[in-house]
Amino acid sequence: MAIIRYPEIVVVICFIFLCFWKLFSSVIWAAAKTERRSTPTNWPVIGMIPGLLGNVHRIHEFASDVLQENGCTFALKGPWFSCMDMLVTCDPANIHHVLSKNFSNYPKGPKFNEKFDILGDGIFNADSELWEFHRKTTMSLISNAKFLNLLETTNWGKLEKGLVPVLDHVSELGLQVDLQDLLQRFSYDTICILALGYDPSSLCIDGAPSDNVFSDAEEAFLYRHILPESYWKLQRWLQIGIEKKLSKGAETIDHFLAHCISLKRQQLLENQEEEDDFDCLLTAFMQVCKENNSDKFLRDTLLSLVFAGRDTTSVALTWFFWLVARNSLVETKIRPIGDLVASR
Repeated sequence: MAIIRYPEIVVVICFIFLCFWKLFSSVIWAAAKTERRSTPTNWPVIGMIPGLLGNVHRIHEFASDVLQENGCTFALKGPWFSCMDMLVTCDPANIHHVLSKNFSNYPKGPKFNEKFDILGDGIFNADSELWEFHRKTTMSLISNAKFLNLLETTNWGKLEKGLVPVLDHVSELGLQVDLQDLLQRFSYDTICILALGYDPSSLCIDGAPSDNVFSDAEEAFLYRHILPESYWKLQRWLQIGIEKKLSKGAETIDHFLAHCISLKRQQLLENQEEEDDFDCLLTAFMQVCKENNSDKFLRDTLLSLVFAGRDTTSVALTWFFWLVARNSLVETKIRPIGDLVASR
């Protein structure tokens, strides 16, 4: 009588698992190809995941269409085993209720922190007292007159020495340019100067983008909300797919921030800067939070600020120029104003 050994059992189990996973993935993707309408179908067992996957290439437009068709609030159903059920809303009254009037009743919780684990204990992941501390401290610093002066000089400097020369270069050569990428580099350089006192110089004629790791991280965050938790956790464990890119990107980000923090500590020791010096938010946090300015605290705090500053400005500017380009009358009226400001 043949005896089945342990390695053979493991191989058989793995083979069965892979066959099941291949079949399951094929069913989901086949359903996803048929999902092109706005409101996704709630399929048995797999929920609305095919609708998400079928529109992942246009996820923002898809979300807008779904919310518009369903009165600004929509209950998203995930696979029954995935804990992916979500309530999505863009109703101003709901937003005010959750984020302002009753904010303390809606903690982000451990599941949220797990999806955004790279952000550590920064303001995006914080709850209760820690969130309140981050909010008050950050608002106090960015409303400071010295920071506002730094903001103005930094933006003008990067505009004159970075953005305008690049636009002049592509204009002279008649080249096409990805304006969204260009504005994102502008925002990235600016927020790094403001937050870390360091200019990555990604906005230059011959420079390659140095903020790709942040884009990879944001892409991974998005997929973690779309895919079942077990799926992206398996990818993370096997170090494959988008999770592999996220892991490598997280290491790069950690090294970058550690370098900036170490450099700033050394500068403060060597130069013995006065208490009222304000060359960046990193220096300010070191001075304000003297009892708790560990490298981890500074890393988590500044990383959230870099993510926020990198995306918000560039997205707003991209939408602005896109809207102007679609309305020639507005463009005609804006041009004289721009010429007048530029001539001053």
